[in-house]
Amino acid sequence: MTARIFKQPKNAMQSGKAKTRDWQLDYEPAEPRVVEPLMGWTSSGDMKQQLTLRFDTKEDAVAYCEREGIPYQVLEPKESIRRQVAYSDNFAFRRPEPWTH
Repeated sequence: MTARIFKQPKNAMQSGKAKTRDWQLDYEPAEPRVVEPLMGWTSSGDMKQQLTLRFDTKEDAVAYCEREGIPYQVLEPKESIRRQVAYSDNFAFRRPEPWTH
C-alpha cells in the first residue's frame, strides 16, 4: 500500500488559506469501492482510506514513512501565479476590448 505525501491546496470556495500549511499523508486505496445494493451507499473494506495524518514539514512525513516501512510518493505543491489587479484596469485604454455600457 502506497502513501501520498502532499500539501492540501487552497479551498476554492473560501479566500483564506487555513489547513494549507501542513503536509498531509493519505493512503492509496488497496481495494476498489463497492456500491451496496440495498441502500446504494458506497463502501469499502479498506480502513486505511479513512486515515489522514498531518505533519508540520515534508521531512517529518518522509521520516515517518521510512521509520514505519511504508512506501511513499511525495507530490510537490504547484505555486499559483499571482498578478496585480486594480479596479481602474477595467476602464483602461489598453484593454483588448473597449469598455462600453
